[in-house]
Amino acid sequence: MTITVHHLENSRSQRILWLLEELGLPYEVKRYARNAKTMLAPPELKKIHPLGKSPVIDDDGRVVAETGAIIEYIVDKADGRLGPPAHRDDVLRYRQFLHYAEGSLMPPLLMMLVINRMGLLGRPAKPRIQAMLDQHLDYLETELARRDWFAGDQFTAADVMMSFPLEAARQRGGLDGSRPHLTAWLDRIHARPAYQAALVKGGPYAFA
Repeated sequence: MTITVHHLENSRSQRILWLLEELGLPYEVKRYARNAKTMLAPPELKKIHPLGKSPVIDDDGRVVAETGAIIEYIVDKADGRLGPPAHRDDVLRYRQFLHYAEGSLMPPLLMMLVINRMGLLGRPAKPRIQAMLDQHLDYLETELARRDWFAGDQFTAADVMMSFPLEAARQRGGLDGSRPHLTAWLDRIHARPAYQAALVKGGPYAFA
């Protein structure tokens, strides 16, 4: 059966389209636009899942939410392709970064987004949040200085999971050429044919 991806523009769900393209699995996209004033998802998404968030997929009536859970579901559906590597240490790195992306890296990025929207009121908190982000980015720069991909020598779904927070970090978190291994990794993923194909399918995406 074909997976339906309920895709919100400029959001985490771009990763799901990219993973499906990498794996060559059949899927269709139902696009949703953000509210122009609030930038929130439209109420129509609540018809798919009670939280009204994206990404959400529907696979023959089975609705799955949360990016990490969806990625694990799709990897399982593809018989483990792009899943955990063979080496035990690489498996641990795979699992770590699959959860680290949303559990550790996204919270300070979301705080920075809110602070930036607060204008002068948010300015006092900005250095502290930036210091948190710098700590994360320095850690990740060191990791990619040792290997090309987050889980080891091969591209995996962990790299797909890490893409959105690092794209957001380049936009608003201080990621620039001073961390060459991270920026080179972003260049590598953006050059992948499947990534480019997902951009065509998904529509507007300001982070690429």
